[in-house]
Amino acid sequence: MQRLRSRGTSLLGSLAVPRLKSRAIKSAAAIQDTFFLTKDIFERHRVVFTVGTSIASVATAWGGYSLRHLHDTKVDQRLESIEKVLKSNEHVDHAEFKKLVDSGSSRTAACIATAGTTLIIGYALGWRGGSWYANRKFRHEQMKLLGQIKPKRWQLLGKVTTKDGYILSMQHIPAGRSGKKADKPPVLLQHGLLMDACTWVLNSPQESLAFILADNGFDVWLGNTRGTKYSRGHTSLTPNNPAYWYWSWDQLAAYDLPASVQFVYNQTGQKLHYVGHSLVNQTLNMLRSAALLSPIAHLGQMSSLLARAAAEAFIGEALYWLGIREFAPDGAAVAKLMQDICMTPGVNCSDLMSSFTGPNCCVNSSMTNNFLKHEPQSTATKNMIHLAQMIRKGTVAMYDYGNDDQNMEHYGQPNPPLYNMTSIPNDFPLYFGYGGKDMLADVKDVHVLLDSLKNHESDKMVVQFRADYAHADFVFGVNANQVVYNPLMAFFKLN
Repeated sequence: MQRLRSRGTSLLGSLAVPRLKSRAIKSAAAIQDTFFLTKDIFERHRVVFTVGTSIASVATAWGGYSLRHLHDTKVDQRLESIEKVLKSNEHVDHAEFKKLVDSGSSRTAACIATAGTTLIIGYALGWRGGSWYANRKFRHEQMKLLGQIKPKRWQLLGKVTTKDGYILSMQHIPAGRSGKKADKPPVLLQHGLLMDACTWVLNSPQESLAFILADNGFDVWLGNTRGTKYSRGHTSLTPNNPAYWYWSWDQLAAYDLPASVQFVYNQTGQKLHYVGHSLVNQTLNMLRSAALLSPIAHLGQMSSLLARAAAEAFIGEALYWLGIREFAPDGAAVAKLMQDICMTPGVNCSDLMSSFTGPNCCVNSSMTNNFLKHEPQSTATKNMIHLAQMIRKGTVAMYDYGNDDQNMEHYGQPNPPLYNMTSIPNDFPLYFGYGGKDMLADVKDVHVLLDSLKNHESDKMVVQFRADYAHADFVFGVNANQVVYNPLMAFFKLN
């Protein structure tokens, strides 16, 4: 028993050092983030802070004057007492005289009260006033983008029609919160699977990439793929028609993204930067550069037990066989199948986001709640089948129709064609960001993708690895502004 206790103590000691180191690193990062956040808010709202601190200074001066006047009054009273005692008694004891002369803690109280007044009023009118002003403007803009209030000048909704008839909406942020019109090239932000454009604006203005880019002078455009909340239109079909949902990742890459890029190019007359989260696309025409955050291409080594269990259980195929063409995560059929998946040994669904994406280090719980209120979005069941095929086979290939005849009909060959990742020009500017805790874009899979680009010109490709980041940290992380978005904007300015 004593040996077990000593071993336990040794084990705890060996674990304590890494934990303390990890906590120290996170604490340092939190302090740094707080500093940059405070600096950022102050620089953006100097007028509010200046007015607030000016009022605080006046109030503090008044408080200090009042306390000084009170102190002088007490001193005069003591002097009168001393004078009275001296007149009546020529011999005064030292202790008694000290008691009469000592001003007590008036000066200390005055200093403390003055400092307290400065801090309280300055904080209330300066810092809190500036934060309230910034967040009020941001919340109003965010609500417009989320469709909770009718958009006016700030949000210009564009309609994009793809070659196969789908009508996509696109949100536009032409200026930052200062009102200054964009003076830098356009940037198209494309969301990942089961999400929509609101992914980029759910955080605070200092943490949402769309607002950060706009505040830094970029012309920001937000794409929405077919089937999501803002892109459920079609030239001849409705979402109630099963034919509306007959598409997969192939059609998103072949139709949705090219149409969105073409639309922004036509509207601005400029080549644009592209930022994609999760699924990788290869449409490079009319682009200045492409930034891929948590890039999902190869899926053979995906470590998400929840996603892999769903793929190996043929969840998508089961739904399709039941006649369910729209994969709605909040639907009864999907919820029932997910309950069965969550009972699989090793799969923990108590924290659904972490079980699916990996343990995100830097996503606030409040952010997770906001995300779950708006997301996840619908996609096609066929799209989920396609992704499951890529997980099971480990290949980056087009949709497999399940038999040679249908594949021959669609592709002219018995097996679906592979996507050629090396077709990207070697001089095209690329930015990759991936995380060590990501269970969807697994590190090993990302390395396979990067190996396929080993001949890319070194000065045209930036690779950023964050050991503590999981899949959602790249879009929802509270410190992504400093560790991801600032380097990303520097990359854009170079290209």
